[in-house]
Amino acid sequence: QEQLVESGGGLVQAGGSLRLSCAASGRTFSSYAMGWFRQAPGKEREFVAGISWNGGSTYYADSVKGRFTISRGNAKNTVYLQMNNLKPEDTAVYYCAASDREFPVIRSRDNYAYWGQGTQVTVSS
Repeated sequence: QEQLVESGGGLVQAGGSLRLSCAASGRTFSSYAMGWFRQAPGKEREFVAGISWNGGSTYYADSVKGRFTISRGNAKNTVYLQMNNLKPEDTAVYYCAASDREFPVIRSRDNYAYWGQGTQVTVSS
């Protein structure tokens, strides 16, 4: 059974850092594009960052560009999101996702077939 499991969320002060991890199992996600999305209370789930299957291309929402970095582990079945200079508006549940499409639209959540359960990130001011 395919499974994505996020970890690393928590409470941090503004200006601090967190590193989220997403461990994939149950199939070979190493050939899939991966993404991070987030959802704040009362808001739509939005794209945060994405990475191509081989790690050669990365994509970011404008709101996190320059502060967040997405990367893949050596086995390609693990994806990380390094979040620096966190702001209160980054507070949300963060979800890891995987796309099995040959040419995925990285920023579109409709392109992702597999989702984790989410991890809470809370940034205090």
